[in-house]
Amino acid sequence: MSDKLRARGKIEVAPAAIASIVSEAVLTCYGVVGTVPKNFATGLADILSTDRKRGVEVTVHEGEIGIDLYVVVEYGTRVSSVAESIKHVVKYQVEKALELPVATVNVHIQALRVSEVG
Repeated sequence: MSDKLRARGKIEVAPAAIASIVSEAVLTCYGVVGTVPKNFATGLADILSTDRKRGVEVTVHEGEIGIDLYVVVEYGTRVSSVAESIKHVVKYQVEKALELPVATVNVHIQALRVSEVG
C-alpha cells in the first residue's frame, strides 16, 4: 500500500457559502451594527432586508480568498479599532472553517449609527 494519498476529486466552496461564514463573524464584532449593500444608496428596502449576506463580497482566485465588507458602525466607537477587529475576526474564522488562506479583508465603513438615548 502506498503512503501517498491520491486525489479522487476536488472540493469547491461557493462564494455564497464563504459569505455566510463572513456574515456571522462580522456580526460578533464589537461596534458593528450590521452590513449594508455596496451601493448604500440602493434604498431603504435593501437596508431593511433580512439577507444577512448583503454587504459581503467574496472572490476566490487561485485558492486565495478576497473579502470586501460594507458595514455600519455604532457612533462613538473607535472606527479604526472596529475595522481592525473585523479584519482579524473574519480572517481567523474563515481560515479556521475552510483551511484556505484569506489574502485580503477590506472593510468599508458605509455609515455610523447614532443610538437614541432616553
